[in-house]
Amino acid sequence: MDRWQAMRIFAKVAETGSFADTARHMHMSAPAVTRAVAALEDLIGARLFVRTTRSVKMTEAGTRYFEDCRRILADIAEAEAAAGGSYATPTGTLAITASALFGQMYVLPIVTEFLNAYPAIHARTLFIDRPVNMVEEGVDVAVRIGHLRDSGFSAIKVGAVRHVICGSPSYFESHGVPTTPADLKNHRVAASTSAWASPEWRFANDQRVTIDPLLQCNTNDAVITAARSGWGLTRVLHYQIGPALMAGELQIVLSDYEEPPMPIHILHPEGRHAPAKVRAFVDMAAKRLRENRLLN
Repeated sequence: MDRWQAMRIFAKVAETGSFADTARHMHMSAPAVTRAVAALEDLIGARLFVRTTRSVKMTEAGTRYFEDCRRILADIAEAEAAAGGSYATPTGTLAITASALFGQMYVLPIVTEFLNAYPAIHARTLFIDRPVNMVEEGVDVAVRIGHLRDSGFSAIKVGAVRHVICGSPSYFESHGVPTTPADLKNHRVAASTSAWASPEWRFANDQRVTIDPLLQCNTNDAVITAARSGWGLTRVLHYQIGPALMAGELQIVLSDYEEPPMPIHILHPEGRHAPAKVRAFVDMAAKRLRENRLLN
């Protein structure tokens, strides 16, 4: 049996959790399914399933191999469709990464819209505040904030974000409005201790103020909540407080001293040869992010 067929059988067993169901779906005998999986395990040198009389569960190696198989099988199906002269319909699993809060607020709605538009697609998101190696971690598309290093990936600019100082109207009424960055030392400050945070806040013309926050929180959500409550000021990326700004719960100050905005890009590694699922998602995401007034 060829490896492609063995991978199809393995993937179906992983999806159904049953050798017998796989045999019925693929019009094979149950022993033939068992032999195909056993041959595949011998070929790659790893056990893919833990089998008992009552259940079939993937091993850790099997779980990793299953993700790779689904991607490979989807790519083969797309290549066959392209060779047949048709423009392939997006299929397979699409993996997308972005920073945690940006992903939740702005990328996830695009992902769910994309899934509605393309029922044959599955999606996996990795919304996390750390650098993600797209190739090693099997990510198809990344939405990145900040200036990019030369990676050789295709990059499409879709917007920009600003670092802003903000507080609630009630706080400014009680404590006054800072008019220069140096004034921040006379105000209550809530600061994030997340991966990208720094006690040195930078402003235009290379002005820098070292902050001694009375409140330190490990998430941006927490410092935003503190600012909305009227407790003090904080510094965040402006997209993170978009809903609070529109509701009048927060106000931006010191805007004349802000650093230049940071660009937002959509990245993918395949360039013009990207599979249909990537091309379709990038087109939709670029359109939706460019339409967002908070990001442009």
